Amino acid sequence: MTIKIILADDNSFIREGMKLILSTYPDFEVLDTVSDGKEALDYCLKHQVDVALLDVRMPNMNGVEATKLICEQTTTKPLIITTFDDDEYILDAIRYGAKGYLLKNNDPERIRDAIISVYNGNNVMQDVVLEKLKSNLTSPAERKEPQESKPLIDTSLFTERELDIMRHIAKGLSNKEISKQLFISEGTIANYITSILSKTNLEHRTQIAIYYLTGKIN
Repeated sequence: MTIKIILADDNSFIREGMKLILSTYPDFEVLDTVSDGKEALDYCLKHQVDVALLDVRMPNMNGVEATKLICEQTTTKPLIITTFDDDEYILDAIRYGAKGYLLKNNDPERIRDAIISVYNGNNVMQDVVLEKLKSNLTSPAERKEPQESKPLIDTSLFTERELDIMRHIAKGLSNKEISKQLFISEGTIANYITSILSKTNLEHRTQIAIYYLTGKIN
């Protein structure tokens, strides 16, 4: 099945260049490119779009605001494509339903894989973005004296196996990679993740990683 995509970026060079690159993949159909979040929302309301690649800083409506409305009003899955200086927007984008957060300087194959992963119902967050988020959410004292072996969460809420899985998720490992590390099936891991989400009232694995690293739900 072909994945239908739109690109939203106020820099015409970037959006047209990305369109040209993504159009070379048989998995994708780039339906259109737009220059701001409002245009992206309007397009998703009128057309069947699978994944919307959204820049963060755009006029009229930024990518974070567009993410919120696209998630509320359509079935399109937003994937944020950003730069290093946009990290203050990360948490809001996740809260509003962004399915992925990648830096623009990734090679095309990485972006391609992220789009496919998001389309298939997974959440994608690049390690460097997750580290920047962790740095923003933790206090200077916590950053100065990290305690990697001692999670910041209330461990009494979880079984040892759940804690193991949360620790591996926080490292950025996929279910397949965790399966190899812990010698349990991917289906069993999915069941544990469902249990963790239920106990924490979180919605997806990226939030699990943030919670494990910072001890904070929001």
